[in-house]
Amino acid sequence: MSEPVDLEREQRGVVRGAALAAATCLIVVLAGWLSADTIVARSDDPLARLLLALRLDLALLFCLVVAIGRVANGRFASAEDIGAGAAPTESAFIRERRAQLQNTLEQVVLALPVHLALATLLPPDRMGVIAALVLLFVAGRIAFTLGYARGGPARAFGFGLTFYPTAAALLAAILLALGNYGGA
Repeated sequence: MSEPVDLEREQRGVVRGAALAAATCLIVVLAGWLSADTIVARSDDPLARLLLALRLDLALLFCLVVAIGRVANGRFASAEDIGAGAAPTESAFIRERRAQLQNTLEQVVLALPVHLALATLLPPDRMGVIAALVLLFVAGRIAFTLGYARGGPARAFGFGLTFYPTAAALLAAILLALGNYGGA
């Protein structure tokens, strides 16, 4: 029988990880903003900015491919799991990897269109923000994966690095779009 979870201790750990992630995100995105056009060249062409965001976002798709591959490799190496969805059982190991894959898929589905929207809405000399968002996403997926098995507090930092910048970028994109719409 497993030990009971100390919910308050777990929650404090999650809050610490989330707060560290939020602070890290703020610093990295601010650095991307302040970099002006030193990290990413300025472009006044909206199509060029979209293409740049798509190229940068290949890193998000790579994270998804890695997550899919980890599930596939885990199934291949396990007699219990090689039958995949047709098998009568599934190991805890594969359930964990599938949960990571599911979360990565959800994060990619949210981040990709947000990055593309921002690419059309940010000032032309602030595309370093997109690069910062992609960097945080990849770092977040690595941290999330490495901490996953150790529970919520160990996952919180990686989850926060992935989710918080995307959520903030979505809000920024909405505000920028409303500002552009109202001024047109």
